[in-house]
Amino acid sequence: MTGTRADRLDVCVVMPVYNEEEIVAEVAERWLEVLDSLGLDYELAAIVDGATDDSEQVLRAVAERHRRLVVDVKPNSGHGPTILRGYRRGAATADWVFQTDSDDEMPAACFGELWELRHEADAVIGIRSGRNQPPGRRAITRAARLTARAVFGCRLADVNCPYRLMRSSALVPLLAVIPDDTFAPNVAISGLLARSGARMLEVPVPHRDRTTGVVSILGLRALRAAVRSFGQIVRLSRTRTPRI
Repeated sequence: MTGTRADRLDVCVVMPVYNEEEIVAEVAERWLEVLDSLGLDYELAAIVDGATDDSEQVLRAVAERHRRLVVDVKPNSGHGPTILRGYRRGAATADWVFQTDSDDEMPAACFGELWELRHEADAVIGIRSGRNQPPGRRAITRAARLTARAVFGCRLADVNCPYRLMRSSALVPLLAVIPDDTFAPNVAISGLLARSGARMLEVPVPHRDRTTGVVSILGLRALRAAVRSFGQIVRLSRTRTPRI
């Protein structure tokens, strides 16, 4: 149930968080500043995925000063399920849902450009510009793009970009068919949006290497995750997707 327009927010910004205590307060403050400057009725939902550091406490301190920041804490289940939890929350409360990561790799300052394009599309998705990846990660990224193209006909350049604005009315029917344990839901959503006939735009967004925290999935673990994700995406391609 999505509610009536009168009681809905303009946008819910979903930010999954795992062990980012060194940078997450700064990232949240930047997003709050940008969203306030645009005069939006919004919620910044920080979904803490069972962090083992002080990320939750740091965010709660920020939330005491900013009522628009909501801290939602859950047991650890991984980045994908955490994103889905945020998407479902956002789609139920706002006309638009936006996702960004909490590692400061993509700047809040670029959000306004995507927001201005919302009237022309059902989804406005970033392309990570200037992204540095080791060869293994680069191969996985390419495989995700080719898989989405092969099984969904999706021609987005960056199918897994964690910087995306989506219309809730387009997102809700897709969330209904995506399992909670999906490893890479953004790849699935990119593909399902394409197959549903959604209008999609892409915008280059500068990407910089993280300066704090650590990447949690590397090497053989990343390869196993990619194989698991591939299987999930192929299974999802067999589901019926309503046309938008």
